[in-house]
Amino acid sequence: MARRKSDVFLAKLIAHINRKKWWHVPPMDPRAYEKRGKFLASSFREAEFYGRPFNIPERVAIAAPIVGDDRFIETTLIGRAESDPNMGVTKRLALDARLRRAALRKGFDSIVLLTPRDFRALKEAGTIPASIELNVVDLSRLVAPNKGVPPWRAAEE
Repeated sequence: MARRKSDVFLAKLIAHINRKKWWHVPPMDPRAYEKRGKFLASSFREAEFYGRPFNIPERVAIAAPIVGDDRFIETTLIGRAESDPNMGVTKRLALDARLRRAALRKGFDSIVLLTPRDFRALKEAGTIPASIELNVVDLSRLVAPNKGVPPWRAAEE
């Protein structure tokens, strides 16, 4: 059976995400990961928007992400788009928690957030964007530092 173009693009995106180094800013709330997942940015500079990122990037091993822009992700997971640029922090955190629970219930291990333009380009041409926000909702998908990497290679990376 022939694979659909969208399946090929998704496999390509997952491989890219799993190869990439990700940057993380630790949250104030120690239980934040359990509530909302672990948010990662595709560059140190993007992560700085949220605070001071860790000096060492992280790796992931996702397999079943939901990929899209805000509207697509929210509609797919909770039935309607609720995010708003003027949304307060408390409402945003509550929405992130709802999205995490819905994603896990529906079998997703992560949420890959793209801009509407980048999401369209991925669907139409398989173009992987430079800027990706990743929320790992299944924390078992985080890769331990240097796991499986020989010590002499870890120093090179």
